[in-house]
Amino acid sequence: MTLILAELAWWQQTSIRVVVGLVAVLIPAGTLVYLHLFKLVSFMQSRLGPMEAGPYGSLQLLAEVGKFIQKEDIVPRRADRFVFKAAPFVVLVSTFLLVVVLPGGPDAFFIDNDLGIYLALAVSSVSVIGILMAGWGSASKYSLMGGLRATGQLIAYELPLILAVVGVVIQAETMNMQGIVLAQADGEIFGWGGIGNPFVITQFVGFAVFMIAMQAELTQTPFDMPVAESELVTGYMTEYSGLRFLLFFIGEFATAGVFSAIAAVLFLGGWYVPGLDPADNLFNVLGPVVLMVKIVGLSFLIFWFRFTFPRFREDQLQRLAWKFLIPIALANIVVTGVLKVLV
Repeated sequence: MTLILAELAWWQQTSIRVVVGLVAVLIPAGTLVYLHLFKLVSFMQSRLGPMEAGPYGSLQLLAEVGKFIQKEDIVPRRADRFVFKAAPFVVLVSTFLLVVVLPGGPDAFFIDNDLGIYLALAVSSVSVIGILMAGWGSASKYSLMGGLRATGQLIAYELPLILAVVGVVIQAETMNMQGIVLAQADGEIFGWGGIGNPFVITQFVGFAVFMIAMQAELTQTPFDMPVAESELVTGYMTEYSGLRFLLFFIGEFATAGVFSAIAAVLFLGGWYVPGLDPADNLFNVLGPVVLMVKIVGLSFLIFWFRFTFPRFREDQLQRLAWKFLIPIALANIVVTGVLKVLV
């Protein structure tokens, strides 16, 4: 794929990358909505879920999109129109930029950056700005409280999220996302390389911290204080309608898919399947499918927790981050560093 793109003009390369990027974000997002929100939750609650639109309700997502597109785009009278309208695009753009560093195979990637995971974590922070813009620009007390809650929560949980990644970087000896996949494919566990070295085994503590912090970054239950319906209606999204509300909805599930992809690359070997040669060109076709399966598996945990656990209070939420997750992540870094030197 990289060689083919190199023979095209710049505008052709850019157009192809934009289209593939849209597909890489929207298809996983739609898949997660249908599998988890429409069907998994219905199964957990002993009901069928949407069944009328298409076979087994498979076209319900298109019906929902059509409904939101037809709705009026309402802007509150006292709102800052530019900030209010720009906020959902800022959130969505940060999600699309995360896809840029994700590898889907030996040669299936957008960019091969030596600081890939650093870039991903930096870009993910941009969504905080969009959420704060939505809360402030809406000129609503509910929205402002939701935006402030979200900002405080996201800042608190970005620290354990980043610290959990440090252990992986130490073990892989690279911040390149492709390099992290290959380090797991070619690695060994105490001298045995039968399945490589999936970091979910040797970095299980980091994986657990990363998944908890990811749940909070996505503002999913039990970390949904910023959008608590019983207190804030829908928080920073309260005043949004029509297409702009749809963008927030897409951003929520697209971000869940992209973060699951990052977790799959960091801890589950990304596009690699144990027992096969990672240099095989077959992975340029098979790799995206393998990565998608891992995304669905990890996102299952996200939505399982969402519909299982009760909501944390704000003090409990902050205490978990500052008093537990951050110290545990720091201890994991120390232990990983020591073992890296000794083993």
